[in-house]
Order: sequence, then structure tokens, then C-alpha cells
Amino acid sequence: MQSMNVLTIEEQSELQALEEELWREETRFDIARMRELMSEDFFEFGMSGRTYSLEDTLAIAAQEIRAKIPLPDFSARSIYGSVVQVTYNSAVEYDGKIIYARRSSIWIRENGAWKLKFHQGTPYEPST
Repeated sequence: MQSMNVLTIEEQSELQALEEELWREETRFDIARMRELMSEDFFEFGMSGRTYSLEDTLAIAAQEIRAKIPLPDFSARSIYGSVVQVTYNSAVEYDGKIIYARRSSIWIRENGAWKLKFHQGTPYEPST
């Protein structure tokens, strides 16, 4: 019998696909889709140190997103029950420069659907 705290390959793949939706322009700026994915009490600690609420996040104007997908070093682990932490590194081009960040998200399964509760991005410089 599988432990309740171990994610299946299908769950890991589903979470990666959901996280990647946040990096695709056609879904990231679709307000209805983002409301489906994000919890009402979602918040983010941005790379700048600023805190963003759900409404702050939804208010960001549509723009080009030049992120590397699939997300590098993607990993998902169960924290407890239906609470999962997703981690990965991002590589996103802004004004011709690649900005790297370590990313962490907390997803919770509610009524059979994954909801994003929290996200944080911390900038880093990759070793060469």
C-alpha cells in the first residue's frame, strides 16, 4: 500500500504542468484560469522582496514571458496529507538578460483540484 505522503508520478506531472501554466502567457494572463488555480488567500514573496496578494498578482498587465520550460530541476514532495511543496529553478529573460531564481510553491488539493496557496522566488547566480 502506498503511503499517503508519497506523490505518484501522475501527481508530480500534473503539478509540473500546473506550475508551468503560470509561466505561459496564454494561461498566466487568463484571469478566469488563474482564479481556478490560485487560492483566495494566495500570496507571494517576489524576488524584489515585495509581497503580492491574489488581487495584486491578477492585476499584472499581460506581457511577454520568456521562461525556460520545462522548468529546470522541478521537484514535488508531499509535506502533509494534501499539502505539497514544489521547487524548481527558473531562467527568465528580462530585457535581454537571463535572471535566475530558486522557486518554491505550496499547493493544496481541495475538492479534488490543486490550488496554489503560496509562491516565493529568490534570485541566485548560477555557478559556471
